[in-house]
Formats: sequence, structure tokens, C-alpha cells
Amino acid sequence: MLNNRQPILRRFWYPVMPVAMVDGGPKSFTLLGEKIVLWKDGKNRYVAMADRCPHRSAALSKGWIDGGAIVCPYHGWAYDHAGTCVRVPQRPESNGLKGQAVQSFACQVRYGHVWVALGEPLAPIPDWPEETDPGYRRIDQFYERWNCAGLRLMENSFDNAHVHFVHRNTFGDINNPDPPEPTIERLDYGFVARSDVPVYNTEEQKKNLGDDSAFTVRHITANWYLPFLRRLHIRYPSGLDHIIVTAATPTADGTSQIVQFCFRNDTEAKAPAADIVAFDRRVTAEDKEVLEGTDFDVPLDMHSGIERHMPSDQPGLLMRRMLLDLFAAHGETEQTRHRPHRIAAE
Repeated sequence: MLNNRQPILRRFWYPVMPVAMVDGGPKSFTLLGEKIVLWKDGKNRYVAMADRCPHRSAALSKGWIDGGAIVCPYHGWAYDHAGTCVRVPQRPESNGLKGQAVQSFACQVRYGHVWVALGEPLAPIPDWPEETDPGYRRIDQFYERWNCAGLRLMENSFDNAHVHFVHRNTFGDINNPDPPEPTIERLDYGFVARSDVPVYNTEEQKKNLGDDSAFTVRHITANWYLPFLRRLHIRYPSGLDHIIVTAATPTADGTSQIVQFCFRNDTEAKAPAADIVAFDRRVTAEDKEVLEGTDFDVPLDMHSGIERHMPSDQPGLLMRRMLLDLFAAHGETEQTRHRPHRIAAE
């Protein structure tokens, strides 16, 4: 699947940038191949619009904010939050141009990040109660570009079979390679998978979890939200909740901007945020090393013969089927560079 060639993917919300970065002035971003500019106007509204001045195509992200409007760095034309040109310095009597001059996009701030949808959203941004629950804290973990498809990362996140191999140096037990089978409940725009996964408890994790046991069990409730958003709720036997939210925001077909933060129901005194981030970063670095070596054009048809499958792949195969169903419901077919050589169903 080539993300940038599937128009329906434009109708989902994606976290594109931490709020603090946008607060520092206009910032550029490429979402599904669309160059956009993010900025904050005079009424503290966060704005997403095409990063192109209609006069001579200069990048608005290289401009500045003046009087609540974004100013083009080339000739000073200024635009409000709706994309209307409100000032042309060379024609002061005109008070700008009539009508929308720059395309604007749906934009919201949630969970410390600016979210953007390029088309009319099919579903809302998920509402996670931990954000406002005083018993939880949100820890921003990282924001970086990965050279892999968002779907690869999503499949990986629900793949219990990879844990004991990819993460053998952090929490996996390579001597226990047979993964537990999750129970999966399909939802309108995703699914929830539940499983109990025994893992090795490293010295580093013993401190983070407040648990001196050599092994522990992760009671997992994992939600996948179409197309590239995951919430992994890990509950440990002690009652500790470690809830990781990971988004693979699609930039180009072969790259994704990874946004990750977590919720915890403990305190800084018991488990410093820096230690929690350090361990989860080690884990994600292990994933990144493998995933950046995979083909970004993920074949959705499980019978195409391009990739083979095993029983523990069920969450990822459901993702592929749901994406195919989504495309069909909106008059699209999978766009791919692969030529399938079909095989019998396994």
C-alpha cells in the first residue's frame, strides 16, 4: 500500500507536531505528501494550511506572525486562520483579497500535540480519560522520523511473536518463543486485542515497576485506530498502569513521523520520567532497527503471495483486511507497486 496514493487516508486525524514546537513560530510539515504550515494566531488558535503563498509560491513556514496573521516572507502578503488574505502591502487600499486564498485544514490540539486532518474526518480523535484524571501523569517520550511504513509499526505493535526476539535484550525471553493468542474485538474504525504476555523483568525495569521478580506478566489491552494509531495499555500484577500511545503519522510513502507518549498511575518520586523514557526508548530503538529494513509498500491482500503468514499474525492481517474494506467502501483499490502472484489460502 502506498499511503500517498490512497485519498481516503486524508480523512483521518494525525498528530503532526508537539505544541511547544509550534509555539515557537511557523513550522513546516509534510503530511501524506501535502506540504503544510502550522502556526498559532492572535487568538491562540492553532492553524494548519497549505505551505504555499498563492502569489509566487513561497513557503509560508519561512514567514512570521504579525497581528494574528501569518506573513509571507517574499512580498509580505498576510493570511488569517481561515486562509483569507488580509493584507497586501503593495496595495494597502485593497485590505487584502476576497475569498479564501490559501487552503486550510482541520486542526485540533490534544495530548500536547497539534493534530491535523487533510479532509473531512471520518472519526474523532480518541478520547482517553487519563489525560484529565489526576491519578495519571502524561510523559512525552519522543518525536522523530522513521524510514518505515506506518502499517509496519502498527502490525509490529500487536505482534506478540516478535517480542522474545527483537526485544531479547530488554524484556523478551528467547527461550519462550510461542506467543499467547490474543482475543480480538473488531470495532468501526479499528479493534481491541487482549492478551497476557510473560516477560523478563530486567534490573532497569525492576526499578520502574517497583517489582523485584525475575519475570512478570503484562496484562495487555491494545487498541488500534485506523490507520496508524495505537494505544497499548499494560497493567502489571501490582496494579501499575503503563499506557503507551504511538502514532505513525505518514509523511511520504517510505517515512513516518513517530509520536509517542505514555500515561502512568504512579508518581515521579516512585519512577522518574527520565528512567521510564530511557527504557521505552531502548525498546523502540530495537523495533526501529528491524522495521527500517522492511519494505514500506505493505501488501494488503494476504493471498497475494508477496508475503507469507503464520497464526500469530492475525492482528496485522485484520488491519490489512480493514484497510481493504475501507478502500472498497469509498471507491478505492489498493495502490501498490507489487505485482501479486496468488497462492492458495493458508
